[in-house]
Amino acid sequence: MALTKYKIGSLISVVDEKNSYGIKDFYGININKEFMPTVADTSGLDGKKYKVIRKNRFVYSGMQTGRDRCIRISMYTKNNPVIVSPAYITFEVTATHIVIPLYFFMIFLSKEKDRLGWFYSDGSIRSNLDWTTFCDIEIELPPIHIQQKYVDIYKSMLENQKCYETALDDLKLVCDAYIEDLRRKIPCERIGQYITEVNVKNSDGKISLVQGVGSSGTYMDTRAKMAGIDISKYKVVSEKDFAYNPSRINLGSIALRSNGQCIVSPMYTVFRIINNNKLNPEYLSLWLSRKEFHRSTLFYATGSVRDSFDFDLMKDVEIPIPDIKIQRSIADMYKVYMERKKINEQLKLQIKKICPILIRGSLQDTV
Repeated sequence: MALTKYKIGSLISVVDEKNSYGIKDFYGININKEFMPTVADTSGLDGKKYKVIRKNRFVYSGMQTGRDRCIRISMYTKNNPVIVSPAYITFEVTATHIVIPLYFFMIFLSKEKDRLGWFYSDGSIRSNLDWTTFCDIEIELPPIHIQQKYVDIYKSMLENQKCYETALDDLKLVCDAYIEDLRRKIPCERIGQYITEVNVKNSDGKISLVQGVGSSGTYMDTRAKMAGIDISKYKVVSEKDFAYNPSRINLGSIALRSNGQCIVSPMYTVFRIINNNKLNPEYLSLWLSRKEFHRSTLFYATGSVRDSFDFDLMKDVEIPIPDIKIQRSIADMYKVYMERKKINEQLKLQIKKICPILIRGSLQDTV
């Protein structure tokens, strides 16, 4: 049995289904090739102009392939349809007698294909991988029964990871129910009396780890080009400090530093708790990680010069502050959740890393 080469364009068809159904679940795709709820403010948007994504349909964006060194493509696998920006290209695998849709997606879960996309986008003015070029890319395919064998392996790994994720969601519900109960039983207090702003500059340049806080509420290496940047002006974030982006906190860009030091952009706000025997850092982090809090920051920041949630507004935040022992018990529960969440992310990453091995195995199995 021989491998056969096909141009991508011969296997797929563009599907341009507009949202005439009133669907309001706005989604996008990230650099990890996953669907995620859009971080943009969707209030007032005309959902009718957006494109519908159904099960087994793909979303593609060739923008910034050269910058990110990643082909932004994802396959939707859930039953309930969602909508995505009109800027995306949406398509389906139509030559299903030649390639299984999930196998097609597995091909793009590899650094090799990302590098190929980066290579083809290199000559573009904006480093984009345009649709015509993408469709001209050739891929090697084994027979359908060989594809199915390796798709089944991939699906079994995904099912195990989803079972773990479901248990994780249940634990999060327990945490949320606990703190909602506190809000009903205990009067809320301003946190301003328990926190203080920290403005320590990296003046000696000893700290070289430059990070930011993503919308997932975690620290991540900066994507900014740091060549020629004076990092002595950057702010130091120490263990148990909080850092947030005042212009993006409504998207979830706030996090507690759990280990070691890093530096963040001078535009960030850094603060810490004055007395850990009065307010537990992990307990406060739990409240600040809630979607309800993120939405409230947008409301209170509206009207400022840059719709920015400054430290004075942070001090006005009100939460229930029970006895420190209760705070610690809730924080311990939340810590377990965060540790398991990290494990779940590692599982997803491992499955993604295994995909190229499965694809390579399927090609070798054909020879």
